[in-house]
Amino acid sequence: MLLDSHTHIDMREFDADRDRVLQRARESGVAAVIDIGIDIASSEAAIALADKHSDVFATVGIHPHDASKVTDAAIGRLEELAKHPKVVAIGETGLDFYRNRSSKESQVEAFKCHLELASKSGLPVVIHSRNAKEEVFKILSEWVAGMKGAHRPVGVLHCFSGDAEIGKKYIDMGFLIAFDGPVTYPKSSAASVAKEIPLDKMLIETDCPFLTPQAHRGKRNEPAYVSYVASKIAEAKGVPPELVAEITSANAIRLFRLPIKQGG
Repeated sequence: MLLDSHTHIDMREFDADRDRVLQRARESGVAAVIDIGIDIASSEAAIALADKHSDVFATVGIHPHDASKVTDAAIGRLEELAKHPKVVAIGETGLDFYRNRSSKESQVEAFKCHLELASKSGLPVVIHSRNAKEEVFKILSEWVAGMKGAHRPVGVLHCFSGDAEIGKKYIDMGFLIAFDGPVTYPKSSAASVAKEIPLDKMLIETDCPFLTPQAHRGKRNEPAYVSYVASKIAEAKGVPPELVAEITSANAIRLFRLPIKQGG
């Protein structure tokens, strides 16, 4: 059994064949997908999709690209949406100092608002970090330190691009580490990092329609392709792909508290 822990199947890239994409995922052994909110509209769309399909779950959040648009009203709306029974996390949130589509100040403020909402709702967080390694680590360290009796794990570092050393520091803080398409790229260091991350602290994802695995690179990504991520990690670790699928699925079920029984 596979779980795709980070998708964007509500996006327009899937408008023409969304149901067929989900069916292909099922036929490939994907038992569930998490559709990730990146703004209010996509968070609402993710919930609508989750309501329609029993094997789809949603998160609610505003991506750091749109941090400048985060208002008290927007956070209030996310708080309302987070109460939906199929919402399993807060995010995608974090910092992106690569594109800087919103000011650094607004990104930090929005990030902290999301973390506060996660604490209030009791939901884990889905973290985006790009070219902001030190800043993200500092903010998350302070957040975790301020939590008393917090559930574990507390969230996931999506599309992890750091080294194994900082990955293990995040694990010590209570986070899981997620790998996706780049782990299959010949020039990427992701596979060597994944080799050093314990399987019981790892998730696999596609981030579809983005970051397509090497075998289909240049085409739209989709949840069925999460198997390529599992296979590459298995190769790096010298274990069967089935073991990677089993353990990462159990991790996702535990993190997101999914109503799924493995093997059934």
